[in-house]
Amino acid sequence: MKKITLIALLSIAFSLGYGFNALTHQTVSGPRVTGIGGIFFKAQNPAALRTWYEKNLGMHMVQGTTNFEWHQGLDSTKKGFTLWMPFKETTKYFQPSDKQFMVDYRVEQLDALLVKLKASGIVPVDSVQRVSYGSFVHLMDPEGNKIELWEPNDVEFARMSTITTK
Repeated sequence: MKKITLIALLSIAFSLGYGFNALTHQTVSGPRVTGIGGIFFKAQNPAALRTWYEKNLGMHMVQGTTNFEWHQGLDSTKKGFTLWMPFKETTKYFQPSDKQFMVDYRVEQLDALLVKLKASGIVPVDSVQRVSYGSFVHLMDPEGNKIELWEPNDVEFARMSTITTK
């Protein structure tokens, strides 16, 4: 339990640091990762864990997830979102990885990024899924971690979200 909490806290700290860096530094344009879109991990009892986080840390849960809303550094008029979600430990969603977690990275220009990755010999483990709130695809990193790339449609995601942050 402490390991999961530590991973979640470190991921949140990384996201906040990345956001501050984006506010203070001009970023490179082109296909790239722009931030953390979500932190997903396996849990023995996701429902009990969600209840614990909600009760003790004030994380408001909607359909089993917490959605952190923030404003993008280079254009503070644009909202962004980072999703926190425990999965049942028997989930197959992280396969072919056998790791306990998966990070979802927000990206710009997903199709161009995939061309760049394929030129480097990095091939997705599935095809791009396009939904109203963005496009998704999965890769494996060199250490066997499955990662999700998400090119968000934050306007549509905001319409779908019922979570407000304080």
